[in-house]
Amino acid sequence: MRTPDSKMVDLAALTEARRRLRETGRAVVFTNGCFDILHAGHLDYLLFARRQGDALIVGVNSDASVRRNKGPSRPLVTEAERARLLAALEPVDYVIVFDDDEPERLIRALLPDVLVKGADWAHYVSGREAVESNGGRVVLAPLTPERSTTRLIGLMAGNP
Repeated sequence: MRTPDSKMVDLAALTEARRRLRETGRAVVFTNGCFDILHAGHLDYLLFARRQGDALIVGVNSDASVRRNKGPSRPLVTEAERARLLAALEPVDYVIVFDDDEPERLIRALLPDVLVKGADWAHYVSGREAVESNGGRVVLAPLTPERSTTRLIGLMAGNP
């Protein structure tokens, strides 16, 4: 069994892993997100993503990227902790932290066979064009009702 630390990689290692996977005909799935306060909705999402192919790569927004996207009070959990928690999950094969606001450059570098995003992103999926023009597909994952980080933060703040 691989350790969480062995699943956390940089772009060079991930590109090499992607090459090896492609050579053996394995379908690579990519998804991304902040994953601040890991919860059951995240697990459902990652299990769904993993079922779309043979290996799952998870891109995690850096702390700076989360602040730019979610505001100065986020993230609540550091990028190192978020990446390690994700890497400890069985359906996840690789984790990479990225600093851009969107994963477009990372997706263009990896060109996964399948790009998964939550159904709440149906209006815009960063990297869609690159994946589809390379013969890949985009799959929207169903959302787990009543499970979101924003909702959990609201509950902790006393907002039902």
